[in-house]
Amino acid sequence: MRADVQNLFIRIQMLHEATQGDLTVNETLTQLEAQGYKVGEREVKQELDRLTEDNFLTAHNDVYSITGAGRDEIKEIRTVLKRLCDVVHQTESKAKAGSA
Repeated sequence: MRADVQNLFIRIQMLHEATQGDLTVNETLTQLEAQGYKVGEREVKQELDRLTEDNFLTAHNDVYSITGAGRDEIKEIRTVLKRLCDVVHQTESKAKAGSA
């Protein structure tokens, strides 16, 4: 996967995880690695800081919490992702049916 695409998925994953509870760099790194992402501690910290700059997270020392804007953003992302997944799966099903 291209780095720019992976970074978008990581950003979405971080926002999702933040809806479940506060984030730290180490816990987030572990969660991302468990999802199969190849990422380092520095990149995780940078992305958490970007999400903070965008007002989607707030930082309290080394702990990051989701903001109202972050909750709104992940809600909108989930809606768009659902539509996209539906379209991709429909297209895939049609392609399989056509080749059978």
